[in-house]
Amino acid sequence: MHKETELKLRASRETLAALREHPLLKKRNKSGWQTRELLNQYFDTPERDLSTARVALRLRRDGEEIIQTLKCRGQSVAGLSERNEYEWHLDKVKLDLKKLDATCWPEQLAELDKKTIKPLFTTDFTREYAEISWGRGKSKVVIEAALDQGFVIAGKRKEEISELELELREGAPEALLELAAELAASLPLMPCDISKAERGYRLLEPDSYELGLPSTELDAEMAVDDAFTALAWQLLGSSQRLAEQYRHNGHWRLLQDWVQCLAELRALVASLGQAAPRATTRELRASLDALLEDWRPLVQAGNDDEDIRRAAPEQFIEELEDVRWGQFSLETSRWLLARAWTVERKGRGERQGKAQLASWLAHLLGEEGRSLKLPLYTQRPEDLAEQLPRIEQLLAWLHHARQVLEAPQMDRLYGDLKKLHELAELPISDEVLEARIEQARAVDQSRGWKHLLKA
Repeated sequence: MHKETELKLRASRETLAALREHPLLKKRNKSGWQTRELLNQYFDTPERDLSTARVALRLRRDGEEIIQTLKCRGQSVAGLSERNEYEWHLDKVKLDLKKLDATCWPEQLAELDKKTIKPLFTTDFTREYAEISWGRGKSKVVIEAALDQGFVIAGKRKEEISELELELREGAPEALLELAAELAASLPLMPCDISKAERGYRLLEPDSYELGLPSTELDAEMAVDDAFTALAWQLLGSSQRLAEQYRHNGHWRLLQDWVQCLAELRALVASLGQAAPRATTRELRASLDALLEDWRPLVQAGNDDEDIRRAAPEQFIEELEDVRWGQFSLETSRWLLARAWTVERKGRGERQGKAQLASWLAHLLGEEGRSLKLPLYTQRPEDLAEQLPRIEQLLAWLHHARQVLEAPQMDRLYGDLKKLHELAELPISDEVLEARIEQARAVDQSRGWKHLLKA
């Protein structure tokens, strides 16, 4: 067994051709580009038991070699994945079920009848690969760069494979992101944590691709820095999966959720105050603002305009063909991995970052709630849109962390604030103004809101 750490980046055929000649890879290429044909058959039961257990089982033909591979559940965030991998070299192209014993087989599949495992789909592609190595400080880094082109085929359906795969051979995982970010500065590369196996399952069952990541487990006593890190990784990873699926099928709801992920990340960053000095978040805020400036108005307009919804997938493809999305994703991953907002932080900011989440959050929500001055907007509802950034900060934390608060009716308060936010975004009319007054009054008089204002 060995641990596989890799970063997948979706790329066009033109981008793959440019990567072969990229000066950075040329300078660090220690082996030269080599080529091989990889023919892969994936297996599962008719009920997809292996997929449910997050297990991938395949047979690969690599020239004269026949390799059986089992990949087990791992972690995958924003395109950077880490999982356990087992390999066996076989004499013939036939699955050897005896190799799948207790030393590698997941316990949750212990009762599975392995004889029900059958071929499902293939991923056949050409791989051009090279060993990229350099010194990083006092340590050596070795990464295999692979340019993959081919097809996933499931019955009569197929999907193109065109991607750069960076696999860590030696060194720290941060090096994968550093190399990818340098390449993405001039070439459109989309970090993408959908595996070739997931694409096969998606061809068989379009709804099998999981859009969200598991919910972040927060507790009242964890540090604010740890809570923010966990939530930011979740939002970034979810935005990647939503972008991948919207690119694939163009369903409008996916674009709405993608924008929502970016808006929540922006709100969380803004809420940290001295725990994240503004100089440390400047580039992230600017990148998020640029994306939201372009895409939030489009989504808002498209909610009521079918022509806009119909044109949006092509516009999104144009976004992915630019370098902006890849740069944002990779640089944000590097920023989170380094916890860059904590560097050289001192005094009050350090204390806030290390404070227990529940007490810090109660103070933040109370302070922001009092600053919102809801009674004012029962008199001047036309000005409510001015408070959208503050409302979004409240909503982001209530969405993900309200369970850590010892306060009444937090679920109801979250729902009421969402309605207020929706009304604040609508164009002004007599009907909207009346609804804003009513909803502002409902929030202000709620038990949960009154409790927070006392914090």
